[in-house]
Amino acid sequence: MSAARGDSRTSMHDGTDPLNEPSSEIRKRSKGIYMVPNMITLAALFGGFYAIVMAMNGRFDLATVGIFAAMVLDSLDGRVARMTNTQSAFGEQMDSLSDMVSFGAAPGLVAYVWVLKDIGRWGWIAAFVYCACAALRLARFNVNTGVVDKRYFQGLPSPAAAALVAGFIWLATELELNRTLLVWPMFVLTLYAGLTMVTNVPFYSFKDLSLKKSVPFAAIVLVALGIAVINIHPPTVLFGLFVIYGLSGYAMYFWRKSKGRPTSVISTSTDEPDERGLHE
Repeated sequence: MSAARGDSRTSMHDGTDPLNEPSSEIRKRSKGIYMVPNMITLAALFGGFYAIVMAMNGRFDLATVGIFAAMVLDSLDGRVARMTNTQSAFGEQMDSLSDMVSFGAAPGLVAYVWVLKDIGRWGWIAAFVYCACAALRLARFNVNTGVVDKRYFQGLPSPAAAALVAGFIWLATELELNRTLLVWPMFVLTLYAGLTMVTNVPFYSFKDLSLKKSVPFAAIVLVALGIAVINIHPPTVLFGLFVIYGLSGYAMYFWRKSKGRPTSVISTSTDEPDERGLHE
């Protein structure tokens, strides 16, 4: 009896009551962080940080390369996560924070250091408007994921906005254009890219294109031709492509309006539960 009481006292004192101890089947295991997709996201974050550092050192050619590298990596992390079934809430939040640095803060700061600082307060106001709009666009995207038509983006996506700003700087740097003549064009482009991110204008997302489906042989030929055209002069071709994409949303908007169709195919409400299925 004394031994039994001693055992029971020991179990009570050390907190291991055998009657209340959960089984191994229902015991929760601590969750870790998936390495591969988050490493790609960190690499994209480094691209944005690298762009800022290079701009501070006057290497605007390398700064723009950092932003474009971040764009490529940003397009890969989500795909890799889905392919490897390693999606997580942590990865989603990490991706948004990385996008804010690489496509929000970095392009605005690079543009400011490049020429916008020459017009004083108007320069940093334009850079701030761009940065603030990028934050607003990313926040809206996060809360509207359940009610959007996935074929379209609500407003210009932040990587495309960053490509407009960085592409203009890359092209001007490559052609060695006079910076003093580009202050106000840069001002207008920065505001355009920033404000277009927070509009309700629909931009095609290309998400309905599946890489797993078979395509005609001609499609592969077109891809090869596209790569060849880009290599003629990458700054000019890439900037031109993003200018076309940056205007395509407004073209779609006015086309829909002229046909009497809804001009906004995406909900602007953050009330997800009440609006599920309204836009299918």
